[in-house]
Amino acid sequence: MYVIMVYDVGVERVTKVLKIARRYLGWVQNSVLEGELSNAQFRRLQREVQRVIQKDHDRVLFYLIRSAKDVRRESLGAATSSPPDFFA
Repeated sequence: MYVIMVYDVGVERVTKVLKIARRYLGWVQNSVLEGELSNAQFRRLQREVQRVIQKDHDRVLFYLIRSAKDVRRESLGAATSSPPDFFA
């Protein structure tokens, strides 16, 4: 499955959440990562992030899409990182 992860967490947890997410997904821009994951990888990512966030203050959204082929991305402005290869 193709996963887009978007997070809004307290400043003291941003680095921890980003480090966890980058082990599984490609960083696209501030607080946004995406990539292809197996079901098991996705569940592991969720568990790891859940251990770090504070549920009453932080929010993490996961958009689950069948595959990268089903995603169409349009961008405006300067990129903060290179998009993953499957968008080339």
